[in-house]
Amino acid sequence: MTEAAMWEAKAVAGRGAELLGWVREHAVPALANAAERVELLSAPGDRVLLITWWPAGAVPVAPPEPPSELLARPVHRWAFHREYVVEAR
Repeated sequence: MTEAAMWEAKAVAGRGAELLGWVREHAVPALANAAERVELLSAPGDRVLLITWWPAGAVPVAPPEPPSELLARPVHRWAFHREYVVEAR
């Protein structure tokens, strides 16, 4: 069973691009050698989402904390277990 860790941050209004750049520069490289897969997404409202995929039994590594002056609120984190997958053809 694959483990997924989701990390979501909301930037201070108007600083979403800066937060996205920070995550791309600092958090993604910190996880890239340990995780099986790293996905970085952005959303309206200056939100940034990082999803990391880990082999079964692995303990996901937490990304580094972004600078507090970029954050509108504390980072949210969730862990998930893969239950079912349908591959696109």
